[in-house]
Amino acid sequence: MLAKLGVSVVVAGLLFANPALSQARPVGPPSASVRIEQVQIAFIGSGAIGGGTLRFGGRSYGITVAGLGIGGIGASRLTATGSVYGLVRRDDFVGAYVQVREGWAVGDQGRGRLWLRNGKGVTMRLDTRRRGLQISLGADGVLIGYK
Repeated sequence: MLAKLGVSVVVAGLLFANPALSQARPVGPPSASVRIEQVQIAFIGSGAIGGGTLRFGGRSYGITVAGLGIGGIGASRLTATGSVYGLVRRDDFVGAYVQVREGWAVGDQGRGRLWLRNGKGVTMRLDTRRRGLQISLGADGVLIGYK
């Protein structure tokens, strides 16, 4: 069951990769903000698990984040914060996203940027801080849900 879920996440990521890669600038003002904390491990393939908080419509919602992908090497703890664009309904936030990432970490010094986009037109632009030892460049499929 978990293997099928992992394959589904990667396939969904590949299907949405082109729109995410072509995302140059978000259209319109941010509709929400998000904070994500997760652990990432990579050696050619990569995996991540964590959670965070979505702030939308004056309320805060706990979220879960899990993903599988390709690209990178090492392990790090990631904290990402940023803006959410195109979110009209709370339920449009959950689901499969493709994640385009770049960044690095050596010890407690590390930074990067993430772009995530789902099939409902929700896009996240996140600035990251990493701790660990990792070089990261690639794409992932990410599943986001509510706690």
